[in-house]
Amino acid sequence: MKVLMVNGGTRQDGCTFTALKAIGETLVKEGIDYEIFHIGSEPIRDCIGCRACAQEKKCVFTENNDAVNVFIEKAKEADGFVFGSPVYFSHPSGRVLSFLDRVFYSNYGGSSDALAFKPGASVVSARRGGTTASFDVLNKYFTIKQMPIVSSTYWNMVHGNTPEEVLRDAEGIQTMRNIGHNMAWLLRCIEAGKKAGLPMPATQKGAVTNFIR
Repeated sequence: MKVLMVNGGTRQDGCTFTALKAIGETLVKEGIDYEIFHIGSEPIRDCIGCRACAQEKKCVFTENNDAVNVFIEKAKEADGFVFGSPVYFSHPSGRVLSFLDRVFYSNYGGSSDALAFKPGASVVSARRGGTTASFDVLNKYFTIKQMPIVSSTYWNMVHGNTPEEVLRDAEGIQTMRNIGHNMAWLLRCIEAGKKAGLPMPATQKGAVTNFIR
């Protein structure tokens, strides 16, 4: 089993990476592999709602090895996810939001869905404030894809202005490690259910309500 993590920070080895690494080290101890996917420091296009992905089965913005489609290909082989972001003015990084908007919009349901029913966790990193608001925003992505949310023993956040300070946040790092333990437990539960022949939920589709008539 493998967990794919998104580092939404501009620094490849910064504070967000440090939080994800703590989760990853715990996963390895649990016998589960992981990969940290850095979205890079270059600008990321917003989703423009063109809906071309419905025909192409991928986002049509593909220039410069666009991170979105690269991630979706990796996501098909992943069993769980962690989305990490620094906090900017009490919200997640604009780049990670653009990235996730396009990932979730272009990855439609059905047999090709790389995200549905796979456990997900979000983590945020801040010097001081804005963490709970950012945490709430990231969790919204899971709930539109029927993804079980992996929780911990506190809200999934670390504090610090540098990676060294993050490592000194004893409760924050403990929270990250418990995410790793809880993710491993949930992945094993899902695997056990599949081996026991437990069917996936019957998902109703087709109803789309527009409130303006």
